[in-house]
Amino acid sequence: MKMKLHAILLSIFVLAGCAHETAIKEQNEKPNVVIIFADDLGYGDLGVYGHPTIRTPHLDKLATEGQKWTNFYASSSICTPSRTGLLTGRLPIRSGMCSNERGVLFPDSKGGIPEYEILISELLKEQGYKTACVGKWHLGHLPQYLPTSNGFDSYYGIPYSNDMDRIDGAGFNETGPHPEVKYFNVPLMKDEEIIERPANQHTIVSRYTDESIKFIKENKDEPFFLYLAHSLPHVPLFASEKFEGTSKRGLYGDVVEEIDWSVGQIISALKENGLDKNTLVVFTSDNGPWLHFNEAGGSAGLLREGKGTSYEGGMREPGIFWWPEKVKPGVISDVGSTLDLFPTICKITGMDVPTDRIYDGVDISPVLFEEKATQRDEIFYYDNEELFAIRKGKWKIHYATRENAYSKQVKIVKHDPPLLYNLEVDPSEKYNLAADNAEIIEKLSHIKDAHLSSVEPVEDQLVLR
Repeated sequence: MKMKLHAILLSIFVLAGCAHETAIKEQNEKPNVVIIFADDLGYGDLGVYGHPTIRTPHLDKLATEGQKWTNFYASSSICTPSRTGLLTGRLPIRSGMCSNERGVLFPDSKGGIPEYEILISELLKEQGYKTACVGKWHLGHLPQYLPTSNGFDSYYGIPYSNDMDRIDGAGFNETGPHPEVKYFNVPLMKDEEIIERPANQHTIVSRYTDESIKFIKENKDEPFFLYLAHSLPHVPLFASEKFEGTSKRGLYGDVVEEIDWSVGQIISALKENGLDKNTLVVFTSDNGPWLHFNEAGGSAGLLREGKGTSYEGGMREPGIFWWPEKVKPGVISDVGSTLDLFPTICKITGMDVPTDRIYDGVDISPVLFEEKATQRDEIFYYDNEELFAIRKGKWKIHYATRENAYSKQVKIVKHDPPLLYNLEVDPSEKYNLAADNAEIIEKLSHIKDAHLSSVEPVEDQLVLR
């Protein structure tokens, strides 16, 4: 009798152990997600996107082994709104994270990402993921707005743009072409604590990289989400001793090549820990190049204008997706957006997109894994709180444009009739076709009205101080 009881107990123990092992295996098979987000990188700043002198072998290889998207957009042409869109899957106008008065958050800002917004980090954390934010945050520097209050287990980085906290008297001549660390009293934070001020920005790329690799190694046995948001190549530009003076493109090229090195280090860490075939890696940027800074800024390639505008150079970005044996290699000309990362990550990790609010992203996993066409064919180009332009398929309409962004001659130009471009044949937006396409303009105007009717007034977070 005792032997039978022992056998029964042993069977129960074995079955429980098997169930436990199965649960662990299923947990470990959940895909990891790594998003690498550059700052102010232009569409034409990578070798694989056509730059003739900036060497980016690691990103070029990712684009070749994975997917290179040629019509991939940020959700805004400036920092704070763009980051809001990526992490929430919603246009920043829906959360008050854009403003006609102040375009982004500043060190004196009292606002930040509203508590009612759901970040992808929060959903993943609820599913047992380890989550880390490394780099630039820019969704609020007060405790309630920091990454650790918004679904991230840890944070290491500069909480806003690296050109802020500028000391008195430090003008462009000192901070632009030949910056020094002492001109910018920006804090480097670990979770909620400032650990260095001013942050030594010459080593910031390598330290972000080290912190990211440490996180990967420490969580190799659990599903994880790493959001690595580089503070560069946003002006002021800082490169490490190893990279400074090595690029034919000057200091800007040095910085981009160091970011490319960082990407290579992240991929190597994934491979060395046996994680590469279970990890989706996405590389893109928050908005286009800061053209106001001339050679210290980047290039949008054949696209018109740059950061701070609703022209293509302001929001169309490199978009690279890599996941060995999962992502189908190819060059994708379908339209995509950083807004799409939220629902796509939900899909691949087995989560449902919340149904209690409007989402502006679409699931692009069919394009990534099945080579099917995307369901997205619309892009809304906001200039702060105002809708300036819309893309529908190949057509783009401009109701207003910002000219000479960031200069003393900046002006807003209203267009009546609106401007109309065929982006498939004219990505540089040179040839206005409005005169011969009244029906297209009317159709796009209906889309504009329908979209604006879905936008409800919310508190402007950027003016709070």
